[in-house]
Amino acid sequence: MRREKEDYSVCCVYLKMQKNNEPALKREIGATALALNGINLTIGAGIFVLPAIVSENLGPASFIAYLLCGLLVILIMLCFAEVGSRITTTGGAYAYVENAFGPLAGFLMNTLFWFGFCCLSDAAVINVLTDMIAIWLPAFSIPYARVIFFTAVYGLLCVINIRGVKHGSAFAVTATILKLTPLILLVLIGLFSISPHNLVIKTWPGIKNIGETSLVLFFAFMGTESALSVSGEIKNPKKNIPKGIFMAITGILLMYLLIQFVSLGVLGDQLSTFKDAPLASLASKLIGPVGGTIILITSVVSMLGMLSGDILATPRILFAASKDKLLPEFLGRVHPRFATPYWSIIVYCGVGLIFASSGGFKQLAVLASSSVLIIYLAVVLATIRLRYKKDIAEKGSFKIPGGLIIPILATITIGWFLSHITKDEIKGFAVFFVLLTVIYFLRKGFKKKEDSSS
Repeated sequence: MRREKEDYSVCCVYLKMQKNNEPALKREIGATALALNGINLTIGAGIFVLPAIVSENLGPASFIAYLLCGLLVILIMLCFAEVGSRITTTGGAYAYVENAFGPLAGFLMNTLFWFGFCCLSDAAVINVLTDMIAIWLPAFSIPYARVIFFTAVYGLLCVINIRGVKHGSAFAVTATILKLTPLILLVLIGLFSISPHNLVIKTWPGIKNIGETSLVLFFAFMGTESALSVSGEIKNPKKNIPKGIFMAITGILLMYLLIQFVSLGVLGDQLSTFKDAPLASLASKLIGPVGGTIILITSVVSMLGMLSGDILATPRILFAASKDKLLPEFLGRVHPRFATPYWSIIVYCGVGLIFASSGGFKQLAVLASSSVLIIYLAVVLATIRLRYKKDIAEKGSFKIPGGLIIPILATITIGWFLSHITKDEIKGFAVFFVLLTVIYFLRKGFKKKEDSSS
C-alpha cells in the first residue's frame, strides 16, 4: 500500500493555474521514474502484516489471492493507462472522473479519496504499527494504552506538519529510503532456506474464502494510481504513462509473490501464527534476533513515514475544498507563521484518531479497500465514457486493444470483489454518498446566491 499519497488538492490548484494562464508545470518525469514512484507509493504497511492473514485463510494456495489482486490491478491500470494518456492534466483519478461525468462525480470521488481511502488507510496502518510495538512492549495491547499511543502519534505528526512542509516531507523521504532494501535482502536470503513440503497444497479453498481474503489483501495493492496525480509533469504522457504503469505493476506483483513464497516456504503453517509481525518472524528465523529487530524497526519507520506523508498531503484536499466553498471556511485558514493549512491538518488528524481507536487493522483495511475499489470502478466507467466524448483528443493516445472487453472485465471483477463486503458496509457507503450529494448541492446553492448578491 502506498502510503505517501499524492495530494489531490494540489492537483486542483494546478488545474486552476493552467486555466488562469499562470506558469505551466514542467514535464520532466519519465516512464522509469513513474514506475518507481508507483512502486514506492504501493509497497508500504500492508506487506509487513498481510502474509500471515492470507496464509491463515488460504495456506499454500495464497498465491491465488495475489494473482487475483494482480489481475484486477492490471485490468484497472490498463484503464488508467488509456484515460491517463488522453487526460494529461495533473489530477489523476479525480481529473479523469470529473472530465467524464462532471463536477459532482469529481467531488464524490475526491471526498471518498481523502476520507474513505486516505483516512481509513492511516487508521489501519497505525493499528498495525501498534501491534508491532506491542511485541516489544506488551502494554500496547491494552485498549486504553493504544488510544493514548494513537493520540501521541497523530498529535506529534500533526505538530510536525503544521510547523511546515519541509519538516513533513523530509521525514517521509527518509522513511521511504529505509523500507525497501531490507525486504529485498530478506527475499534473497530466504530463497535458499525454503522447505518444498511447506508449499504443497493439500486442500483447495472455497470461492467465498478466496474472495474475502482477496478483498483484505487488496489493501497492499492500493497506491499505484496515485503516481498519476502528477500526469501534468510526465514527459510524453501518451507513451510513458502506459509504460510506467506496466513496469510498476510487474515489479509490485513480483515482489509480493516472492515475499509470500519465501515466508510460507520457510515458516510453513507457523506463518499464520505470527499475525502481528510475520516478516519480522521470518527474519528472526533466517538471520536470528537481529534480523527480526531490523525488520521490526524498518516496519515501524516505514509506517511512520507513510502516516507523515499522508498528514503532509491529504489535508490539502480539505483546504482546497474549503477554498471552493465545498467545506467549512475555517478549513481554508493558513497559519500566520508557518504558512500551512493548520485547521485542515488538525481536523484530518482528529478524524483519523477516531477511526483508529474504533477498529482494528482487518476491519479498517476492508473499508479502505472497498473505498478505493469504488474509485477504481469510477475510473473504469470513465474510460468507457471518454471513448464517446468527441471533445477529448484521441490522437496519439494509448487505447486498450479488444474494444470494451478489458473495461467490462474490470467492472465485473471489481463487482465480484465488492460483493464480499457486508450489508452494513453497503448501507454505510450508500448513506455516505447521499449525504455528500446533499452537501454538494447545498453548497452549490449557497454559492450561487452569494454570486447573485455580489
